[in-house]
Amino acid sequence: MSLTNSPTPAGPDSERAARPPAPDAIPGPAGLPVIGSLLDLRRDSLGAFLKAQREHGDVVRLEAGPPGLRSVFYAVFAPEGVQQVLGTQAANFRKDHPLYEEVRQSFGNGLLTSQDDDYLRQRRLVQPLFTKRRVDGYAAAVTTEADAVTARWRSGEDDVVDLVAEMNRLALRTVARILFGLDVEAAVETIHRCAPVINDYVVRRAYTPLKVPRDWPTPRNLNHRKVTTELNALCDRIIAERRTAAAAPAADHNDLLSLLVTAGNEEDGTLDATEVREQVLIFLLAGHETTATSMAFALHLLARHPAEQTRIRAELTRVLGDRTPTAADLDRLPRLTQAFKEAMRLYPAAAVVGRRAVEATEVAGHRLPAGADVVVAPWVTHRHPGLWEDPERFDPDRFAPEREAERHRYAWFPFGGGPRACIGQHFSMLESVLALATLLRSHELTAVDQDVPVAAGITLQATGPARVRLRAV
Repeated sequence: MSLTNSPTPAGPDSERAARPPAPDAIPGPAGLPVIGSLLDLRRDSLGAFLKAQREHGDVVRLEAGPPGLRSVFYAVFAPEGVQQVLGTQAANFRKDHPLYEEVRQSFGNGLLTSQDDDYLRQRRLVQPLFTKRRVDGYAAAVTTEADAVTARWRSGEDDVVDLVAEMNRLALRTVARILFGLDVEAAVETIHRCAPVINDYVVRRAYTPLKVPRDWPTPRNLNHRKVTTELNALCDRIIAERRTAAAAPAADHNDLLSLLVTAGNEEDGTLDATEVREQVLIFLLAGHETTATSMAFALHLLARHPAEQTRIRAELTRVLGDRTPTAADLDRLPRLTQAFKEAMRLYPAAAVVGRRAVEATEVAGHRLPAGADVVVAPWVTHRHPGLWEDPERFDPDRFAPEREAERHRYAWFPFGGGPRACIGQHFSMLESVLALATLLRSHELTAVDQDVPVAAGITLQATGPARVRLRAV
């Protein structure tokens, strides 16, 4: 979502062509006098979007902010419309969105935020690092970190843990190990301390109509600058070490960073130190928080549904026995995979995705103006009553192969879609399924907290604990 003013082309003819439809042409909530839907979106944007779809349909016009600072934007909820925005007309819906601009300024112009020729060059250079064969080689790092969690759970005095904190720690250690190899300990401590400060700063700025310049010496700006400098310095140090090591005659580094610093081809050249750092920071953001969120809610849902948890544990015993799961087991654990996909339906890590229309476009029977801020919301589409029967119910059977084949491609899109689909989709599935298999085979989980409040930030954020009671099995 965007709470900033959309640009309007200059000139009377272009103004008529690009003028937003009248409020009654595209339906939407009236909101409060003067500020429109601003308070609803600030208090609970996910709930506001869900209510807008239920009351006004699959393309909704929202206004937020007082006169002079008012933002008008459009939410698209039907899968056919989502496909247009992310897939078939992706070139017309760009990442010229306030949130992406703030991410770009804080984390650099990596794959998540780059566009046009920059994006295509980066994608060609980075894609070989995410082939199925290469990603499958990271399985041992995943199970090593998951085994460490189960060992800590077995030796711990407290049998109640918060899955939000536990999975954040597990996902961060895993991605740091895969990115940095042996530098995992130092990296994890710095990232754990710095990343939340930067994330909070980015989200606050993205959704504030009047922004204080970043170079003003306010306490928030100074704190952001301090942690950003520290995180950049960590990455730069490790990158320099990897470049030196890669030049050695017998160099044999298989961590992702070593592969990044040596990636290149005749057409695109190589990534310089700044570009490598920007990719690393985006991988840390996208590969850490999103996976942590998905795993935490998958485990919490299974803790609330003991019969399903028992069924999955029986599958794990049957397929794995006492051995460590490997990448080859990903296709041998269909029930666990179905449960994980259902968790991502109910709690998509990228709950709301923003774009900006270049030209006026008809989407799902409604004409969106040029320059319009447009959002698609997995949080809402994944709960669409026309697509999902009893949508709030946890039901892994929804992802049986025959039922998946019957649904629209964009009825479920936790990894986005089209030319900007998540490059790490296979990695996320591999990491999550193998880690969940390791944890569930070791422990039975019973929910302490039944409901976990959430909010939309850069990624979906749990705003309360997701505690479970552990019992070793």
